[in-house]
Amino acid sequence: MSKPSALARVLESGVVAVIRAPRGELLADVAEALLAGGVDVMEVTFTVPRALQVLETVADRLGDRTLLGAGTVLDSETARAAMLAGAEFIVSPTINHDVIRLCRRYDKAVMPGAFTPTEVLAAWEAGADIVKIFPSDVTGPSYIKALRGPLPQVRMMPTGGVNLDTAADFLRAGACALGIGSSLVEPKAIAAADMNRIESLARQYIQIVREIRTAMSNH
Repeated sequence: MSKPSALARVLESGVVAVIRAPRGELLADVAEALLAGGVDVMEVTFTVPRALQVLETVADRLGDRTLLGAGTVLDSETARAAMLAGAEFIVSPTINHDVIRLCRRYDKAVMPGAFTPTEVLAAWEAGADIVKIFPSDVTGPSYIKALRGPLPQVRMMPTGGVNLDTAADFLRAGACALGIGSSLVEPKAIAAADMNRIESLARQYIQIVREIRTAMSNH
């Protein structure tokens, strides 16, 4: 998939599910549950054991029904391996210019992490498609709104601190999408193999995105 179409899919969805777990074999089932709930963009983090195998398994099982990415990518070697395993976008907690260059070379969307205004602009100027504002649980939605004042051209995705109580406020503050980890892919639900719970949460987040976007477009 080309970078423009992958980026469009992330922006259309509005939710990037961040999948991590102590055991990788459950994550393909988690991905199925997310998809059933309407979340079709998901990021497998490289903190997951045997993350490349997980990527390959999910990519084989779900194919084009999902847009699959790799997260916690700290170097270009990991980024390239992730692409070969099926990742269509790459997410980093920090700005790594080698990772950004590699993604541009292979026409993959890239979302480096940044926190300060200087870092956010540096990530954007380096070629980020979306800048992941991390950790957003430290600052909350008001920080996204403050950043958007001088940097309205930068697409921002808060990650950390996004939950059912804050999701709407992050969207109103100008987030182009929401990176959601344990508030969506709950560790206790994974531990209990409770895929119905994950599907239900996915539906709730997608509903929030639709409602807020509709309300904002009517203003």
